[in-house]
Amino acid sequence: MPPSPRETPLSPSSRPEISVVIATRLRLERLGYLADLHASLVRQTVPWEAVLVLDGADRHLLPAVLSADPRVRVVDLPRPVGAAAARNLGLRTVRTPFVCYSDDDDLLSDDSLAVRYQRITETGLGWVAGWSADLHEDGTTSVWNCPTPPGVHQPGDVTGYWASPEAQIPLGQTMLLARTDLVIAAGGHGGLPAGEDFCMVNGVTNLAAGELLPHVVYFYRQHPAQMTAGGNHYRDLRGPSREFAFRHGRALRSALQHSHAYGHALSS
Repeated sequence: MPPSPRETPLSPSSRPEISVVIATRLRLERLGYLADLHASLVRQTVPWEAVLVLDGADRHLLPAVLSADPRVRVVDLPRPVGAAAARNLGLRTVRTPFVCYSDDDDLLSDDSLAVRYQRITETGLGWVAGWSADLHEDGTTSVWNCPTPPGVHQPGDVTGYWASPEAQIPLGQTMLLARTDLVIAAGGHGGLPAGEDFCMVNGVTNLAAGELLPHVVYFYRQHPAQMTAGGNHYRDLRGPSREFAFRHGRALRSALQHSHAYGHALSS
């Protein structure tokens, strides 16, 4: 029997409400970015834990600042499985009521967790998102204008803001703070080599109402070593993956609408 993922235990000193799931292969050119991400987590004003999923990576490469932080819980995978599976295996270990995701080369704004946590707890919504901004190599930032407008959105609304497989996605997965049970019910990240995060957004936003806040909560770092920067291994399946994710969102919305209509008809 193959070895199971190994996990370091939760720190007994705190029981945070939010888990931040981060999948990484600890690539040497991205280790400095990972340390920067950790520093942005340290600046958060609400208790958190980070579930750091090593996607077949050597734990000895982990920056010392993360190894020494009891809030960082490491999940070792015995071999590389890809971002979608790594995130889902990390989600399997989450016991906090709320979960969000970050890539290993990005940053959270200082109030990223606090503004979303305050809103989701005071409203009872299934998810709360904030804006994302591109972080350029010269340190400047530019807010990404996603197609979804700020405000409260009913189940299925967000899917309607994705016009075509080639068009801008309605929301980024790292913009969302969601109820953990909702993300699990949505199936986590889809089994795709690219666009797996779109499937997660589809599931969460079709199953529950949520809100997009006009406030930057995430910085998406633009740099030559980012996974989406190029390479045939990414580009050759990007189109088919986006098409599947696009169709998934619409099929899920349609199925849920028909299910509700059928249930209403039976109760009439």
